[in-house]
Amino acid sequence: MKTLVWLTAALLTSLAQAQTPCSGGFAGSYACSNLDLQSLVTFSQMGGNNFTTDGSSCWGWTDPLTGREYALMGCSTHLAFVDITDPVNPVYKGKMNGTNNSSSLWREVKTYNNYCYVTSESAGHGLQIFDLTRLRNATIPVTFAPDATYTGFGNCHTLIINETTGFLYAMGSNTQSGGPHILNLANPAAPVFAGGYSAQGYTHDGQVVTYNGPDTEHVGKEIFIGANEDKVVIVDMTNKANPQLLSTFTYPNTSYTHQGWFTEDHRYWLLGDEIDELDFGFNSKTLILDFADLDNPVLAGNYFGPTPAIDHNGFVLGDEFFLSNYTAGLRILSTQQVGAGVLSEVGYFDTYPQNNNAVFNGSWSNYPYFPSGNIIISDIDAGLFIVRKSGNLSTADAVKKTFTMSPNPAGAAVYFQGSEVLESVVVTDLLGKRVLSVADIGTPDYTLDTSSLESGIYTVTVNGVQVKKLVIR
Repeated sequence: MKTLVWLTAALLTSLAQAQTPCSGGFAGSYACSNLDLQSLVTFSQMGGNNFTTDGSSCWGWTDPLTGREYALMGCSTHLAFVDITDPVNPVYKGKMNGTNNSSSLWREVKTYNNYCYVTSESAGHGLQIFDLTRLRNATIPVTFAPDATYTGFGNCHTLIINETTGFLYAMGSNTQSGGPHILNLANPAAPVFAGGYSAQGYTHDGQVVTYNGPDTEHVGKEIFIGANEDKVVIVDMTNKANPQLLSTFTYPNTSYTHQGWFTEDHRYWLLGDEIDELDFGFNSKTLILDFADLDNPVLAGNYFGPTPAIDHNGFVLGDEFFLSNYTAGLRILSTQQVGAGVLSEVGYFDTYPQNNNAVFNGSWSNYPYFPSGNIIISDIDAGLFIVRKSGNLSTADAVKKTFTMSPNPAGAAVYFQGSEVLESVVVTDLLGKRVLSVADIGTPDYTLDTSSLESGIYTVTVNGVQVKKLVIR
C-alpha cells in the first residue's frame, strides 16, 4: 500500500537556524540585499566542532532519480553530506573523513556522474572517490568510507572536471610541477591517468571547457585556463599526450593569480587575484579578460566592489557571477554589460558580520547550480549557509500560515484546512509536469485524492504558490 509523507521537520531530523527574509538590509544579524537566509548548519551539526573545525570548499549534487539536493561541504577533517531538499530543514546525512583521518584547512570536492571526488593539501591524501547514490538509503548519520582512493598524487589543492568529455584536472598536486594532473573518468569509480602539463609550473586553480566561443579556430577543442600564481595560461588539452600552449597573460598589480570562470558565451573570463587587496589596498577586484582571441587575450576592464574584502571563488550562472568575498560574504554581480567592461552588484549575503576587512575569514566558496534555486555558501568560521534569492519566502510563508496541509488518515489523500478561500491546488512531478490539479474550490477545506499518483516526489502549489513537497511511496 502506498503511503504519503511530508518532507517536514516532523519527519526528518532537522538542523540549523530558521529561515529569515532579507528585510531592511538584514536577515537577522547578517547584512544582505536580495538574498534570503534559508538556514545555517554549523560544524557541530556536520560532524565537527564549532571551535576547532574550519570550512573550505563546497559543491553540490542533485540526485537524478529522486531530485533531492545535497550540499557537499569541505571541513578541515572531513567532507560533510547535507540534504538541503528542504532548505529550511536541512538534514545531515553523514561524513567522509580525510585519508588516514588527516586534517587540512584545504579540502576540495567536485562531482561527475553521481560520484564525488575529494582531495586536500594533506600529504598522501590522494583522491577519494565516493558513490553519491549511497546517500539515498543511508541510516543517518553515517561515517562513510570512500569507494576507492586514487594514489597517483598525494597532496592536491584544487579540482576541475570537464563534464562534457569526462576528464578531471587535479591542480597544485605534488606531481607535474604542480600543473594539471589529468584523469580519465570513463569509469567514474576508477579514474585512469591520462596525462599532465608541467611546462608552465604550478597551477593554483582553473577551468576547463569544451570551447564554444568566438575564436572559431578553437571551437570544439578542450581548452584549459589556469590561474598560475603570477599569470593566466591558456592551453589546448585536446590531445592529453601533447598539450599545446596557446598563450599566457599578465596584468598590472599582480599579487596572486587565483581563480576565474568563463561567461556562458566563452567570451570573457572573470579573474580574481587573491592577494591584491592586501598588497595594494583597493577594494575587492575582479579582472574582466576578453578571450575573443585565445592566442591574444586582453584586459577589458576591472570591477571594484564596495568593500575591501578579499575575493576568492567565483562561478557564472546565466548572466550572473556568484563571487565569494571572504569577510563580505557572497556577492552576485550582473554580467549583462560585461562587453563594455562593466560588472554591477545585484545582491549579496554577508556571512561574516564582524567586519569586511581584508583578512582570511568568512565565505570561501559557493555553489549556485541547484535546480531549485537554493544557493550554498561555505564559510570558514560559521559553517554552511543556504540562501535563496528574495521573494521566495514571504508569499509562500503566508500561504503556509493560511492553510494546514496533512495526510488524510482515511487513505491516500491530502487534506487542506484553512481560514481563506482555497482557489486552486496543483501537484507537479520533478520535471514540472502537472499530474493533479483542481481549481475554483471556493472553500477553505478540501481533500485531494492522490491515489492515482505513482511513487515519487511531487511539488504542491496552493493558490499559485509552491508551498511544500510530498513523497508517495
